[in-house]
Amino acid sequence: MSESIAVQRYTRGAVALHWITAVLVALAYLAIEIRGPKGDPGRPFWTGIHEWAGALVLLVALVRVGWRARHEPPADLNESVLLSILARLAHLALYIFILAQPLLGMLTLNLADRPVTLIGLDWSFRIAGPNPEWRPLVKEAHELIGNLFYFVIGLHALAALWHHYVKRDDTLRRML
Repeated sequence: MSESIAVQRYTRGAVALHWITAVLVALAYLAIEIRGPKGDPGRPFWTGIHEWAGALVLLVALVRVGWRARHEPPADLNESVLLSILARLAHLALYIFILAQPLLGMLTLNLADRPVTLIGLDWSFRIAGPNPEWRPLVKEAHELIGNLFYFVIGLHALAALWHHYVKRDDTLRRML
């Protein structure tokens, strides 16, 4: 690896947190998509996996925010001002999603008078009390933001591939 690439790379911690987040988000989406209809015997298991993954996404997101506050990312790679602004907006949206999405999921449970209970642990918690009037709105926001998150994640992945295969720059390599 050349010195110029090494200098431009993200830190090992940032790379690890990025890929851990990606795997957890993918697991949360997978679990919610395959959990089956109400009454399906596998539904509680997959719902539990979804809730665990969501809780871990939030935990890793908080660590990422702390990491990011202490570690400057590498400089932009001679991109146009427009591409630089779009990249920053996409990253901001991704950070908002990984923080807001798990919180909205937890709120959805709490507003339905259910605590957040992570399967396998004899522990549960609440971040809000029950509120049947607000629950449908928060649940809908959780689902809508989840769908928007799919879109932004897709754009993020496509942009990385575009940089790698079309522009042939080091954008993707910096996060590997």
